[in-house]
Amino acid sequence: MDTLAAFCIVSVAFTGLISGSDVLPDGPLIAAVGGSVRFDTTLDLTVTPFQTLSWTFDNGNGTEVPVITATTSQHKPQPEYDGRITLFIQSGSLELRKLALNDSGEYRLSIVTADINTISGSTTLQTLVPVSNVKVTVNNTHLVEFNSTARLSCSSSGSSITFRWLNTSNEISAGDRVQFSDEGATLTVAPVTRYDQRAFGCRVANAVSEGTSDSVVLFVSYGPDDTHLDASPLQEYIAEGSNVVLSCSADSRPAAVFSWFLDGKEIMIRESQLPLINIQQSQSGNYNCRSFNGNTQRYKESRKLPIQVLKNISGTSVMPSTSHPIEGMPLDITCNAVGSVFFRQWTKGGLALVPDERVTLHNKNRTLSFREATRSDSGPYSCRVINPINQEEGTVSVLVNYGPDPVQITGPSQIIVKRTLTLTCSAASVPPATYTWTLLNHTEALHNSSTFVKDNINFSDSGSYVCSAMNHITGKSIFAVHQLAVTDEPVNPWPAGVIAAIVVACLVICAAAAGGGYVFYRKRNKLKNRSDRNTSDKTGGKGQHNTTETKNQELIYADLSNRHQKEKDGGRVQLELRDGQTEYAEVRVNNGPPSYDAHMRRMKRRAPQPLEANEGRPQVHSDQSYRGSPALSTV
Repeated sequence: MDTLAAFCIVSVAFTGLISGSDVLPDGPLIAAVGGSVRFDTTLDLTVTPFQTLSWTFDNGNGTEVPVITATTSQHKPQPEYDGRITLFIQSGSLELRKLALNDSGEYRLSIVTADINTISGSTTLQTLVPVSNVKVTVNNTHLVEFNSTARLSCSSSGSSITFRWLNTSNEISAGDRVQFSDEGATLTVAPVTRYDQRAFGCRVANAVSEGTSDSVVLFVSYGPDDTHLDASPLQEYIAEGSNVVLSCSADSRPAAVFSWFLDGKEIMIRESQLPLINIQQSQSGNYNCRSFNGNTQRYKESRKLPIQVLKNISGTSVMPSTSHPIEGMPLDITCNAVGSVFFRQWTKGGLALVPDERVTLHNKNRTLSFREATRSDSGPYSCRVINPINQEEGTVSVLVNYGPDPVQITGPSQIIVKRTLTLTCSAASVPPATYTWTLLNHTEALHNSSTFVKDNINFSDSGSYVCSAMNHITGKSIFAVHQLAVTDEPVNPWPAGVIAAIVVACLVICAAAAGGGYVFYRKRNKLKNRSDRNTSDKTGGKGQHNTTETKNQELIYADLSNRHQKEKDGGRVQLELRDGQTEYAEVRVNNGPPSYDAHMRRMKRRAPQPLEANEGRPQVHSDQSYRGSPALSTV
């Protein structure tokens, strides 16, 4: 009795242990519809057949349906499983083929072993329809940036499927503009941008399969942006006759349509390039282009590009206002040129001309004006006309006419009868003056050149000779009067000017000698007084015999060569060179005071006497210059 009870307890314990072990794999097992699944047990293969083995199925509605029952003598599947299952009798495993959706549920196994032990277990099966026919559709493939919303939908066959969206090969994540709906089957992008124009795809998967759709490309219209205008060649100034090509570009999808404008007026060209062939100055102005996108209905204008067409400078000329400029009169020099003139530069003799109060520039440096022309204004004048594409220079030589300036007459004022008289007249003048010689208060011309020559001169030829100088351009005339005396005595070879110079030189030398003599005299007296005090038997005392002229004299020569009197005005004497002669004056100077005898000899000399009026000899006058009429009386 006790033994039987213990056996029953052990049997129950053993049975519970087998039933609770992992005989079948944990579920659910997942298999594709149309496929197969194998329920493998964890039992070891046995040689001794099981007494009974049965598989049942519970589809979840509370009814357990037999699948197959097997004994040692037979295997009997249910009709709906006939041909779809295989039973592995040694392990109790079962293979189920041609799976359908309704095969999903709980499968149970019950085994009675040969030693009358019961083994049981269960697991679940889920059958899934494989993924197939994955497609993506979009509400609109032609979208406008910032205006449109893209909505993409993914569809697929299969059960228990999940969706993933791909942009090219990268998975798309939700964000500010990206949203998922319909359990991931719908992708919404709002608003679209140009960067959304790429391939979109959908990948669908379940536990048994997956599939990917074909890509859908969104076409996003945008722009135009960054409308840019360029020129070739790109220069601020263009020479007339050149070729210029303007190009317009913009970032736009689809490509923009371009229009062109000059100073705000449209040019009827719809291309991205505007060729300007043989461009003319009338085509100068501000150019710009406009890009337009028909899909976005937007337009964008470029910056304005100034193009200034210049004419080449040519035909530069420099002309004075008169062909004969006159000193003291106004003078204009005008610089003219054909073309686009930016500025003018004036030079004289290669040096820049600097305006001042007398010389001015006006009319944009076109005219150089002299308030009063002077002879120093003569010379070459150049005007350089400049613009940014070329430059040209014109030159003119200006000669200012002037004079005649005060007339000078050279020649003797005293001449011996029967000699040849030569008087020369000169005056500064441009053009050279014409000269006429007449006698004072006479109208008859003696000679019509600058040099008057008369042979075999007579006493009757004494008088006042007038030289008149005339400039026919300036219209000015001037004359000078020369006094001539004809004598029968030799003319003093030394002119009065030379004599005056000698006198002045003697006075200077005498003053210097007197000063030196006085100093010497004081020193000598001091020595003599000292000697008188020291020696009482010396002769002579303090006095000295003064009847004998001292011999301490110096002989001095003054070189008066090549000089004659030029002007004597208020006691002033000027000397001027005379060609081919050298004259000396001998001056003797006593270093000491003169003796009494010498003084008396000097006092006995006859003083120079003036020319007697009753001798019939004319007075000699120096040259004088006069302006105006020569009808003047002799002083």
